[in-house]
Amino acid sequence: MKWQADWGLRFRMFLTMFLLFALYIVFAGVIAAYMGSFVVFVVLFGGMSLVQYYFSDTLTLRSMGAKTVSADEYPELHASIERLSQQADLPKPKVAVVDSKVPNAFATGRNQKNAAVCVTTGIMRTLDKDELDGVLAHELAHVKNRDMMVMTIASFLSTIAFMIVRWGAFFGGGHGRGRQGGGGGIIVAILVSLVVWIISYLLIRALSRYREYAADRGAAAITGNPSALASALLKISGEMDKVPKEDMREEAEMNAFFIIPIKSGVVGRLFSTHPPTEKRVEQLRSLERELTA
Repeated sequence: MKWQADWGLRFRMFLTMFLLFALYIVFAGVIAAYMGSFVVFVVLFGGMSLVQYYFSDTLTLRSMGAKTVSADEYPELHASIERLSQQADLPKPKVAVVDSKVPNAFATGRNQKNAAVCVTTGIMRTLDKDELDGVLAHELAHVKNRDMMVMTIASFLSTIAFMIVRWGAFFGGGHGRGRQGGGGGIIVAILVSLVVWIISYLLIRALSRYREYAADRGAAAITGNPSALASALLKISGEMDKVPKEDMREEAEMNAFFIIPIKSGVVGRLFSTHPPTEKRVEQLRSLERELTA
């Protein structure tokens, strides 16, 4: 495998982490002022951050209803992931399966030694062996690029901010003890949380779009077969329209981690965390032409 470091991705990851750190500082200061105790906030927020960091793979799999499976249960899936992991010079990740009609896959975990690759039963029914190998290689490329940690941290901050925006007024009860007195504290906390949520979302969107291109290139390097992944992307995209809306809503919260996001109308496409499938396929076909030449 000819693996080349993607410095564009690394720079974007560094910039995202720097901006997220700045957001953490502002967010912590304002919320701590509202709570009236910086120590309490650090303990609560810091504790939640550590749990999210060290158990991100377990929490993500549980939230999706995924089950870690053994080689006896899914021998072909395990064999493919083990072979592709060797080709990518990676430790074999945990293997998980979600019983879902939605054809999708994702990788999670804090680093290369603590990662998991998860696929749905829908994607295994939809793709042939070469196409599934392309998808699995795409997820392993995320592990190789170490971009999952940044996405996990960004998603966690965004989730906390959104929870404060959604539930702050309800639980604040108009008795915030912030510096402005009365209900001023909770209002400030909600407004700051809203800003943090929006900025976090934009950072996630910008990084996620680039990292998908990088993972597609990585998958091509691992398998040497860009056309198989291109075919898989087109199949998955086409099958999405056939999935019941109820199944789509249940899994849409994991969009940033999926190989192809669950889209919902024009707005969903506009704010998608992924680049258009057509552009990804175009890049893969260009890589195929280079390999052929």
